[in-house]
Amino acid sequence: MIIWRGEGQLVENFYSSSCPNVESIVQQAVSTKFSQTFTTIPATLRLFFHDCFVEGCDGSIMISSPNSDAEKDAQDNLSLAGDGFDTVIKAKQAVEQACPGKVSCADILAIAARDVVVLAGGPSFNVELGRRDGLISQASLVAGNLPEPTFNLNQLSTIFAKNNLSQNDMIALSGAHTVGFSHCSRFSNRLYSFSSSSPVDPSLNPTYAQQLEAGCPQNVDPSIAVDLDPVTPQTFDNVYYQNLVAGKGLLASDQVLYTDPTSQPTIVDFANNPGDFNGAFIAAMRKLGRVGVKTGNDGQIRTDCTAFNS
Repeated sequence: MIIWRGEGQLVENFYSSSCPNVESIVQQAVSTKFSQTFTTIPATLRLFFHDCFVEGCDGSIMISSPNSDAEKDAQDNLSLAGDGFDTVIKAKQAVEQACPGKVSCADILAIAARDVVVLAGGPSFNVELGRRDGLISQASLVAGNLPEPTFNLNQLSTIFAKNNLSQNDMIALSGAHTVGFSHCSRFSNRLYSFSSSSPVDPSLNPTYAQQLEAGCPQNVDPSIAVDLDPVTPQTFDNVYYQNLVAGKGLLASDQVLYTDPTSQPTIVDFANNPGDFNGAFIAAMRKLGRVGVKTGNDGQIRTDCTAFNS
């Protein structure tokens, strides 16, 4: 009997016989890492997104190269926090002890991304599984495939559409900025050099702009970071969208979602209806998890997430 599998050929119960406890093993490892540092949450979520947008959700972001030319070494990925990589590595080690050679790093990252959302108070959802680990990880393949903090709505929608994600999916996934932080250099132009007529971006709430200027003076240490959600930075909620309505989006690519009349109604909906946001976020995360996946005999099941099998 042939069981027809949907797009991407992923199924929720992929490991039901080969590694039945994989999700609880990963969850335990993620929970332990989270007890050590909150950064586990935004770092792991962002790692999943960056993995999926380059070569698909195939664990290619995890590869370490002695020549510093792997995907993780690209300019756009240098700010990925080490805690995300460590979360996946620790989870993989625990899974290998129980089910050696069965579960891909790509799937472990997908499970961990769901687990951190739940740990931060966000919605739970079932993760589709069956991804294989990719065989390509090159820094040169990253440029142009990740959204930039300066993108407008059209640019954001275009880069998400390349990955089969709708504008609604893009707005919902942007809600991941309810946790995490950004470095001053990614938004300082909104404070000091927005335009010749206005150094400060007029879409910035003036009080918020003053707070940002205090936290990010010109020529500040580049390692200084600022919360993406200044109100509830450690809770996965819909306050990110309420902040946009109030002019408190940190990145230009956040605030544009409200200032552009095309997307504004969705922002208002998510700001007022957490259930609408949670539902859209779950649907978008499941779609994101199908991007460019390798299944069947493609790719491999890495033993060590940071290295291709020899």
